Amino acid sequence: MLDDFIKNALQEDIRDGDHSSLSCIAENDKGSARLEVREDGVIAGIRVAKRIFEIYDSSLQLDVLKEDGEKVSKGDIAFTLEGSARSILSTERLVLNVMQRMSGIATKTRQMVDQISHTNSVLLDTRKTTPGIRLIEKEAVKIGGAENHRFGLYDMIMIKDNHIDYAGGIPNAIRKANGYLSDHKRQLKIEIEVRSLKELNAVIEEGAVDRIMLDNFSPEEIISALDLIPENYETEASGGITDETIVDYAETGVDFISVGALTHSVKSLDLSLKAEV
Repeated sequence: MLDDFIKNALQEDIRDGDHSSLSCIAENDKGSARLEVREDGVIAGIRVAKRIFEIYDSSLQLDVLKEDGEKVSKGDIAFTLEGSARSILSTERLVLNVMQRMSGIATKTRQMVDQISHTNSVLLDTRKTTPGIRLIEKEAVKIGGAENHRFGLYDMIMIKDNHIDYAGGIPNAIRKANGYLSDHKRQLKIEIEVRSLKELNAVIEEGAVDRIMLDNFSPEEIISALDLIPENYETEASGGITDETIVDYAETGVDFISVGALTHSVKSLDLSLKAEV
């Protein structure tokens, strides 16, 4: 998946040629460059950048000075690069786009993970990712210290409000999901979203799920809900949770906290690839 993403991204950007570089730089000209950090944060995307250079021009020489997941400060150098000047210029923007995005996600993730480190709650991402680059966004979340929720629709059964409504209610949805797994001989976890204590009681009465998502519950409501939920169920809080409220949620004792903002509205980290002359 990573190689496919890189090849598609290079094709999107370069097509029949990087004419700016082709017109200004001789074919055999060599150059060097450094990736400068212009903002404090957590660096991410080094692995992906390395693969971009390998795919585009395997003769490029990369000297990695900062590893994925390291905290960095303004003025740090993450890596240096030597080789074809044309190749450096042609890959510059893709590497920066990837690393700025991934580092922004990793930085925000690390901040929220640190906020709840005194609890047992695990921070999760969601499927609220940018189409086409989910792979690198979810990798950045893990680099930042959190865990991935399901990667896509294929690796977990997630019964949300619309599934429940279309299926004719919670009991029907749960029975159909378990019947589907049995009929197709599949082993997938089942998670179900509840929007009220009434729905929660219906899930507990029916059983046959692995995790219960408490959607848009306040911390106080989650405390009440956890008193009702048997210990054999995993629990997850979700819905509008921010860095201002995540500690309150984590301190309820909920097992997981999912935050879509980790990927859907994060600010990129300021990085720059500068030529050394």
